[in-house]
Amino acid sequence: MVLMERFDATRCLQYIHEQGITLLYAVPQTLPALSEHPQLDNYDLHTVRYVQCGAAPVPPALAHRFEERTHITVMTSYGLTEASPGTHSNPVYDPRLIRVETIGLPIHDTQQKIVDIESGQIELGVGEEGELIVQGPQVMLGYWKAPEATAETLRNGWLHTGDIGWRDADGYVTITDRKKELIKYKGFSVAPAQLEALLLEHPAVSDVAVIAKAHEEAGEIPKAFVVLRPDSAQVSAEELLTWVNGKLATYKNVREIEFIDTIPRNPSGKILRRVLKEREQQRTNTMQNS
Repeated sequence: MVLMERFDATRCLQYIHEQGITLLYAVPQTLPALSEHPQLDNYDLHTVRYVQCGAAPVPPALAHRFEERTHITVMTSYGLTEASPGTHSNPVYDPRLIRVETIGLPIHDTQQKIVDIESGQIELGVGEEGELIVQGPQVMLGYWKAPEATAETLRNGWLHTGDIGWRDADGYVTITDRKKELIKYKGFSVAPAQLEALLLEHPAVSDVAVIAKAHEEAGEIPKAFVVLRPDSAQVSAEELLTWVNGKLATYKNVREIEFIDTIPRNPSGKILRRVLKEREQQRTNTMQNS
């Protein structure tokens, strides 16, 4: 087992090359850092059986680019602290069964349901989007000295994850977003992660985060913060808006794009939307006071 105090793409490639690493555990944003490394071809990566990627949604575009450059399979999984932490994984020993756009199947002794977002009591069918709930021996007994929070999260023996998604006929689950992060546009629910995954398919986009921006008429609108690739042809905000909205239903359209240098993330790779929302609110307050 080789541990890195903090991620560094060059050192990670060196460890794989020198130590013959067989399994690589990663968060989504490490994938482009490795696959787009300028010296990638100088390192021997053939010992890596697969990369297990989690902690945040894995945009398929990032995974496919990584697999094309490195010839290493990306295997997605899912869990949360309240489940110690694993609940789902793609099949490890048969790459043909891996569906990178999903979190995979429930692990052994774990049951799953997709239930309606409003009440959490109505089980939904194949292809219907709702909240993922799970049950299994790894699920916590409750939060320490927090009975109200426990009662909200654990209901009738099921752990309500707070993640929104759907399952296919084979049981594979696709997570679309966090329940609390859904954007409410004129009464419609819009998932930021879906918009982010789509924007990452554009060849000029390196990283992206979408937040809910307050809007007087619509309630909230999707605003995207975009990091452009330094080595790609530049694109304007208007061109990018036209490109992405041409692939979306009207109510899901991205309404604003702002180019920034980096997307704020926590150590596990999750987008710190709170930071972007606070920045946007401060800007709005400044304009109102000027």
